[in-house]
Amino acid sequence: MSRFVIIPAHNEEKNIEEVVKGVNNLGAKPVVVDDGSSDSTFSICANNGAITIRHDTNKGKGEAIKSGLDYLLKNYPEFSHVAIMDADMQYNPEETLKIFNMLENNNLDFVMGERGWEGVPFRHRLGNFVWRKTFNTIFKTSFKDTNCGLMGFNRNAAEKLKDHILGGYIVDNSILIGAVKNELKMDQVHVKVSYHRKSKVTRGVRIVLGVLLYILREGLRYRFGRRR
Repeated sequence: MSRFVIIPAHNEEKNIEEVVKGVNNLGAKPVVVDDGSSDSTFSICANNGAITIRHDTNKGKGEAIKSGLDYLLKNYPEFSHVAIMDADMQYNPEETLKIFNMLENNNLDFVMGERGWEGVPFRHRLGNFVWRKTFNTIFKTSFKDTNCGLMGFNRNAAEKLKDHILGGYIVDNSILIGAVKNELKMDQVHVKVSYHRKSKVTRGVRIVLGVLLYILREGLRYRFGRRR
């Protein structure tokens, strides 16, 4: 098997069985990184045929992705492509097929999803608009979505990107910035997204500002010589 899907999960017993079964039905292999869950996430995944990695404590999405990539690179020489998706069913597992097909049919290194904004709450659209415009301006790119949590890449890209992955709400941007810095061959594909909850206004403002400052800092470093 050459297709794998890394699924960081923390206390996701409500959704994880559906996610794992959905990935299995696609002919890909789910790799669930149980990030310090206190519920039955780990046992559900193990009982449904997923490769299951466990963190003793909650380390965050970024560290979970890195653990999954390290495991695949060390243990699966046949691994050619991997997708990253969340465990909360924000994206249907079937959407990963779009990522894999875009990668393989176009010989790409990296593909990030492009969300349909009509299904995204206004305050999330606004924050993403600010991030996208800032990112494209400072990195001289033309992405239609710079913060989609559904993405995929080939083995070569995984080797290059794993050391760029950071935690918190900047995780998706950190991976995309790593792809830009490494001059990977990349594109985007439209994916469907379902939002189950909205961020509170004060929390949302903190997230928008934190991610924006990260984009600005890394963009300036990139523009003025620190490209790795």
